Amino acid sequence: MNNRLSAKGRAHLRRVKALPCSVCDAPAPSEAHHIKQGRQFTAVALCESCHRGALMGLHGQRRMWALKKMDELDALAVTVERLLR
Repeated sequence: MNNRLSAKGRAHLRRVKALPCSVCDAPAPSEAHHIKQGRQFTAVALCESCHRGALMGLHGQRRMWALKKMDELDALAVTVERLLR
């Protein structure tokens, strides 16, 4: 059963990466940011800048996040909504 779950997790991550950025709407492909490491279903679709950018990114100064008034849960909600369309 673990293989089945990991296959589902991999499929989910492929779908997340095919979405636009959940913060700035940059077109796909996106990176998958895990809110909680090892939990594939908490992955958020983020462009490189909103994910790892030194100024704009979540792992940097978070300026885009501040401009959009978003946190990780807000971005996860956008990702989930887009996956359900």
